[in-house]
Amino acid sequence: GQSNKGSCMRRYFYILLALVALGACSSNKTELSTEARLQQADQYYANGKYAKAAVIYDDISFERKSAATAYATLRLADSYFAMNKFIDARLKYQQFIDGFPDHTNVSDAYYRVAVCFFEESLKPAYDQDKTLSAIDAFRNFIERFPSDSRFQSALEFIRRSQYKLIEKKYQNGYIYYKMKDYSAALMYFDEVVALGNTDSLDRRSLYYSALLHLHQENMDAARASYEKLVSKYPGSKEAGKLERKFK
Repeated sequence: GQSNKGSCMRRYFYILLALVALGACSSNKTELSTEARLQQADQYYANGKYAKAAVIYDDISFERKSAATAYATLRLADSYFAMNKFIDARLKYQQFIDGFPDHTNVSDAYYRVAVCFFEESLKPAYDQDKTLSAIDAFRNFIERFPSDSRFQSALEFIRRSQYKLIEKKYQNGYIYYKMKDYSAALMYFDEVVALGNTDSLDRRSLYYSALLHLHQENMDAARASYEKLVSKYPGSKEAGKLERKFK
């Protein structure tokens, strides 16, 4: 009985050894070169399988082969970007900038860092930290790469970001107006008006400015806001609403 038990154990041991050896052989056979793995990842990326591509790029980005590492890091960031994972993408683009500051494609990373901040930014009613970061990042991009073909696009992103900040001011004013904190509301509406734009935010801010100055019995300031409203936006519903108050 004992010897049978021993021979069984030995048999299991040898089978195990054989399996381990087989595993080693098969893994040796499928061990692809870095170039082949990059090719595979690029294929996944081209077919829109970004998550699969990201896994391979991520592996390669940790290898110490400079050219492949740089390429894989940038492509990993691109994969996250394509999946709308903007925080992950931004961190990888930044890693690429820090690791390969003189790389030919470093301008792509600077531009995308800025776009990621813009995409991460919240609606005007909420905190605008990321919007401010986007403006800074796009300005940084423009300063570094003034002849880049994305110069105009960066300017447009800055314009859109700045408009969000104006919307934020207007909404702050409106919230204080609803809370009947008229002095605070006026401060925000006047800030919007002071920018000198001609748009719906300016029009509505002039309306509330005139209304609130009236409420505070500051007739000169009220009339000044009203007349500016009428001259900039003749026939507007806001001007119509205030008309009888200034007859």
